[in-house]
Amino acid sequence: MNKMLIPILFALGTAIFWGCYGPTIGNAQAPRIDGKPLLPPDGWTPFKPYVFIGIAYLVIAIAGGLAMMKYKGDSFDYFAAVPGVEGLSHFATAKWGFLAGTLGAFGALCLTTAMMTSRGNALLVMPIVFGGAVSVTAIVSIIKLRGHGPLDINPFLWVGMGLTVVGVVLVAMNTPHGHAPKKAAVPATESIATADAVDAVDPEKPESAETL
Repeated sequence: MNKMLIPILFALGTAIFWGCYGPTIGNAQAPRIDGKPLLPPDGWTPFKPYVFIGIAYLVIAIAGGLAMMKYKGDSFDYFAAVPGVEGLSHFATAKWGFLAGTLGAFGALCLTTAMMTSRGNALLVMPIVFGGAVSVTAIVSIIKLRGHGPLDINPFLWVGMGLTVVGVVLVAMNTPHGHAPKKAAVPATESIATADAVDAVDPEKPESAETL
């Protein structure tokens, strides 16, 4: 298999999983009463499903990570020194892995809250997430590379970022929204009682033939 094909396939897998993440977490939003989310104690906040997002990360990342480390013959020592490289140890994997996990956890919290407060509207939230993530990645990469010396930036990079913003705005403006909830129908008995009350107080209504 082509070596370039592997990262592309996994990148596409990430897009698929994260693309489904938004609509899936939208199903966990609290029920709405008169258009407003039902809050505790009868309802819940975005933090309640967020706990199980963390549990899923915990189970899959730790169990899956340890299993793959064993399969690949990885060392379980996170403090071992790297032979031949002064000042570098396996602790870098723990430090940067924990930092990346922290950023991912805060990102998941922001995304969960966005989905809950947008009535689960993934068509609005997800383009902002993915479009913004591409631009942030580019900016962070520029900052890192500039630390190693002068950097020649192609102007089309900024053009692409601008087009990303335009695309996000267009998607957000043209996102289909659900219809407003219908008003509850008035019971028939209530309608009859209301009509009788109106007839009783209507001075302009002619008397019936029976009363004459």
